[in-house]
Amino acid sequence: MALRNYIYLMLLTLAVGQPMAVVAQPLTESVDGLEALFGKHAGVRRTQTKGLCAKGFFIGTAEARALSKATAFSGAQVPALARFSVGGGNPGTSDKSRSTRGLSLKLDLPDGAVWMQANLSAPVYFVKDPADFAPFVRSRVPDPVTGKPSPERLAAFNLAHPESLRQGKYLAERSAPASYVTTPYWGVNAFIFRAPDDQRRFVRWRFEPEAGEQRLSEEQSMQLPDDFLAAELKERLARGPASFRFLVQLAEDIDDPSDPTVAWPEQRRQVTAGRLVIESLSESSTCEPVLFNPLALPDGIEPSADPVLLARPAAYGISFGRRMAERQ
Repeated sequence: MALRNYIYLMLLTLAVGQPMAVVAQPLTESVDGLEALFGKHAGVRRTQTKGLCAKGFFIGTAEARALSKATAFSGAQVPALARFSVGGGNPGTSDKSRSTRGLSLKLDLPDGAVWMQANLSAPVYFVKDPADFAPFVRSRVPDPVTGKPSPERLAAFNLAHPESLRQGKYLAERSAPASYVTTPYWGVNAFIFRAPDDQRRFVRWRFEPEAGEQRLSEEQSMQLPDDFLAAELKERLARGPASFRFLVQLAEDIDDPSDPTVAWPEQRRQVTAGRLVIESLSESSTCEPVLFNPLALPDGIEPSADPVLLARPAAYGISFGRRMAERQ
């Protein structure tokens, strides 16, 4: 393992509270599986590979300040670094694919703290146990002879893990987003908001586009090139900023904060906790050194015990170490 990879893995496994050997093996297999499924593309992220960088700001609301003491909700403009991306590990994937879109964020808070997020354009994740990630990916690796996954292997995994089909079903029922800023993004995992009086509440969040949800029509999908999203966003931002409402959903006692494959009922209380404004594109080099660690949280926001959430930073660290080593 490269020294840089080792250092990042060590730091990130300290964050999840697991011995390095416990975390490393299954998550290394997960990254290996992504390379087997999408091919090994040196120097780039192993998933959500195709993307672009943008910058703007975030403003919290008074309603959010009642739920969390985090300085992100102070009401002041907080600088935001964003990375929009297309799902999968192939940098040549089509922008018209019905895969996830990603919105990763780094907010630099007034007290010097950092809040990072890794959001997806689906309300649920595809595994509830990190140990299932590598088998999920391996079941979808094409056979070198047929060019397709083994039907038997795929069916066996799906039968044993029916929860893994929920995200795919959501995406298959919707056409691709017409823009990076016309699709909602969910945090997927649950977190804990700690209020000024130290009351703790389980929450999930999403970013709702203020321009409305807009998806490609069949005609648009036929006419547009495979690489339209970057140009579309550049042209859109030349006309003015794009923005999202930051909505926080509060759990009730019967809601499970540790299973990201199950969405909480829509009737749960929701609070408009802030507004994210995207002002301009930024050089890709601005985002490339950023890990977007979802456990980089300010005081007032804490991780839940969701095992997928706790495993994500270590997996990102393995991927980060590989791509940085490949760039040397």
